[in-house]
Amino acid sequence: MRTPDVAVVGGGIIGSSIAWRLAQGGAAVTVYDVPAPGRPSTVAAGLLAPATEAEYGATALSRLSHDSAALWPGFADELGGDVGYRRCGTLTVGVDAADVAELDRAHAYRRQCGWPGTRLDTRGCLALEPALSHRVQGGVFAPDDHQVDPRRVMAALGEATAAAGVVRREERVTDPAGLPAGRVVVAAGTWSGRLTGLPVRPIQGQVIRLRGTGNPPVAIRALNRGRAVYVVSRADGEVVVGASSRETGFTPVAAAADTATLLRDAVEVLPELGEYHVAEVNVGLRPGTPDNAPLLGALDDRLVAATGHYRNGVLLAPVTAALISRLILTGRTPEDVAPFDPARFGAR
Repeated sequence: MRTPDVAVVGGGIIGSSIAWRLAQGGAAVTVYDVPAPGRPSTVAAGLLAPATEAEYGATALSRLSHDSAALWPGFADELGGDVGYRRCGTLTVGVDAADVAELDRAHAYRRQCGWPGTRLDTRGCLALEPALSHRVQGGVFAPDDHQVDPRRVMAALGEATAAAGVVRREERVTDPAGLPAGRVVVAAGTWSGRLTGLPVRPIQGQVIRLRGTGNPPVAIRALNRGRAVYVVSRADGEVVVGASSRETGFTPVAAAADTATLLRDAVEVLPELGEYHVAEVNVGLRPGTPDNAPLLGALDDRLVAATGHYRNGVLLAPVTAALISRLILTGRTPEDVAPFDPARFGAR
C-alpha cells in the first residue's frame, strides 16, 4: 500500500475540506478520525455571517471570513446536491433601548470596515419578518450573511472525498508525528491541543432544533436584554436556536438552564416558536484559542495546524482548505496565513 503524501487528523468540516482539496491537487490523503460526541460540524447552525460576526479590532479574522464567505457559493456548487445553501441575509434585532444602542455601535464599526447593512426601525424589522414580536425596537439587516446546513455539507464532503480517492481510517491518533505520511495536518478541533500542545480549549455551545410549519425568510439574531440568541430556519421546516457558551471540559452536557434561557429568549423575539416542538437538544465543543482566531500554518517541517476556528468552522472551511492545501502542495506559505501562525503563542 502506498504511503500517503498527507495524513489529516480529524474528519470534521475543516479536516474533510482540506483532505478534499489536497486530493484534488494530486496528493494521496488519509484521514484519521473517530467520531466523538460534541463535534461542532454536526451541531452548528451553519450561519455564514462574516458581517454580523465581525468584532472590534479583529481585522485579519474579518478579512479571512469575508474571503471564505465569497468562496462558499462555488464550494457548495462543487460539492453538488443540496447542502442547504441559502442567500437569505441576517436580521439582527434589539428588544430594549440598551440592545439597540449596542446594535448601533456594532453597525457603525462594521460600516467602517466596509460591510453592507441597513439600519431598520421596528416597522422595517416587521416588514422583513412579520413573525417578530412588536417588542423589538429596531435592527440591522446584513444582506451578505447566508447559511448552509452543516449536516448536509458533511454528508456531501464524505461523498466528495471518497470520489477524490481520500482514504478514511477510524483510528484514534495520540501521536500525529508518528503517522506514516510526508506531511500531517492536525485538524482535530478542540482535541488539537492535546495532540500538539497548542492553546486550544473546549467551549461548549448548546443549540436546540425545533420543528414547525413556519419558515422565516431570514436568519434572526437578537439581543434580548443583553443576551444573544439566534434563530436559523431550514427549508424543510427545521429551526435551529442557539447558542450557549460554557467552559466546562470535554464532556458535552446539555445544561437545563441553558435550554430554558435559549427557548425563552427565542420565543420572546419570535412568539410563534412557542408552538413548535423540540426535536433535538445538541451540545458542541468549539475549539477556542486565547484570541478566538484560528491556528493555521506549519508547526515544523512535517506537522501543519488547521484548528482553533471557535464559532466559525463552517464559515471558514473553504478558505482554510484553500490555504492549507496551497501551503502543502506548493511548499510556500500563503500571505493570508501569517496572522494566524501558531507561532504567535510560542508554538514551534
